[in-house]
Amino acid sequence: MTSTANSLQRAWWLKTLHRWHWISAATALTGLLLFSITGITLNHAASIEASPKVTTREQTLPEAMRATLIAMAKSAVEAKGSPALPDAVRRWIAKEFSADTRDREIEWSADEVYVALPRPGGDAWLRISLPDGAVVQEVTTRGWISYLNDLHKGRHTGTAWTWFIDAFAVACLLFATTGLLILKLHASNRPATWPLVAAGLTLPVLIAILAIH
Repeated sequence: MTSTANSLQRAWWLKTLHRWHWISAATALTGLLLFSITGITLNHAASIEASPKVTTREQTLPEAMRATLIAMAKSAVEAKGSPALPDAVRRWIAKEFSADTRDREIEWSADEVYVALPRPGGDAWLRISLPDGAVVQEVTTRGWISYLNDLHKGRHTGTAWTWFIDAFAVACLLFATTGLLILKLHASNRPATWPLVAAGLTLPVLIAILAIH
């Protein structure tokens, strides 16, 4: 009776672990492929040539908006503050330059407003000259490999991507943990299980101790 109960319990655990193992595998599959490939490209970043492409665009800020920014710049310099751009200016920039300046770092001076617009796979900035209203945007792109590498690092990717990485990490932990428990349940019939697990643990530790300076 006890043997039957143990067999039923083991079967239940196997079924449950396999279910969560494949669910976590399916959930994390795309992320695992992305992070595995970009792990290789990041490891060999010095060997992969990138050809940065720089694009510059210019426009003239409407006079009413320029007057508003001049007044804001004077107050910002006196108060040593960094206020956000007015909604009207932000909407104009979004329309003319396809750039979102919300929650961006704004640098104010007496004759210039500078907006840093860093992005994955490149960089960008926008400068508004207050004396004449000239607006210049410069965008640098370094290609798809650089873009994917920055996704791997979470560099300038925003809140949504940060949450995705956290959720992906949880799915990977679930995948690895259920895999380990499945190995444990099958280990009695597979003598090589624990030596292989030990080798997978020992190898990176030895490399870290002996080969990393």
